[in-house]
Amino acid sequence: MSNGPAITEQGSEHEHRVTPLELFFDLVFVFAFTQVTTLMSDDPSWSGLGNGLMILAAMWWAWVGYAWLTNAVDPDEGVVRAAMLVAIGAMFVAALAVPDAFGDHGVLFGVAFLIVRVMHVALYALAGRGDRDLLGAVMRITPSTVAASGLIIGAGFADDGLRPALWLAALVVDYVGPLVAGTRGWRVHPGHFAERHALILIIALGEAFIAMGVGATGTGIGVGVIVTVMLGLLVAMSMWLAYFDFFSIRAEGLLSDRSGAERNALARDVFSYLHLPMVAGVVLVALAMKKTLAHVGDELDAVPALGLFGGSALFLLAFAAVRLRVSRTLSRGRFITAVAFALLLPVALAVPALVALALATAVWLSLHAYEFIWWRDARAETRALRTPVAGA
Repeated sequence: MSNGPAITEQGSEHEHRVTPLELFFDLVFVFAFTQVTTLMSDDPSWSGLGNGLMILAAMWWAWVGYAWLTNAVDPDEGVVRAAMLVAIGAMFVAALAVPDAFGDHGVLFGVAFLIVRVMHVALYALAGRGDRDLLGAVMRITPSTVAASGLIIGAGFADDGLRPALWLAALVVDYVGPLVAGTRGWRVHPGHFAERHALILIIALGEAFIAMGVGATGTGIGVGVIVTVMLGLLVAMSMWLAYFDFFSIRAEGLLSDRSGAERNALARDVFSYLHLPMVAGVVLVALAMKKTLAHVGDELDAVPALGLFGGSALFLLAFAAVRLRVSRTLSRGRFITAVAFALLLPVALAVPALVALALATAVWLSLHAYEFIWWRDARAETRALRTPVAGA
């Protein structure tokens, strides 16, 4: 008789594909990302930007927990499916509360978020009943998970001045906890793990399209709007290409080439931590797209301009950080391009929004031209490694 949900052993070469239930779970994040963009768009101030990014970081960490869970546990097993459906409902309520999570709906967001986190820990503990190492790993992260969720609930009761500090403390506890707990006992299956993170990035990129559609609503489809949309699509395509042309293949290979604690640590660092700035970069660019379409002929305000150029830089710096983590070398092309985006930010504040978007698009296209020319052989070699998932 089974002691809990079925767990696939890390040492096994068997890989499983992302299931429909996992995709259904991820659909909630389409709405959540849209809500974060809406929050920052409605309050395009530095505090609004900070609040949106903190909410995004909290939601990302909740998603990360379930990505690890369903990588090791069969999500279609009865109790797992039921718990995930509960978590989907709670996460949707949390997403509903996002626009006012730093206001009247702070407690509602915190309670819904706590339910999502508790269901994750409870499922992992149930799965680990027959595996001492896995159960020990779950117990090591439980204190930080509960403490972080409690701080977010506490922020809902706090006054406006204390609320951001409690949120920041919650994120520090949540993100530092796994570093202190270590990686011993966890399970990582490279194919599924890499595919899951690639799909959530696709969902984040979908937010850029939604933002452009919302931004264009009511503006009239004139030449300026059409040109802006085409440039926005080129930026979104550039971000997609930066990830899916060869990085997604290489990232899965990096996991497959390692095992045990080394694989776990790489999965934690490259995927759990360093995919956050990628997602945040996409959301910031989506914010800029929305504002640009609403004010094509005007100059961008500071926050939307930072979203366009800073978000692009943040996205590329994540890849540079991955390269540094894996090989202790710097990704020159993407790092230099990120620096270029940062240096061009003052220019973006002084020209019309459409010109700023055209400039950002030109920088993105220059990066891809460089990579296509100078990394042609390496790209071809990496893309040749693409193979079907075993057992599919």
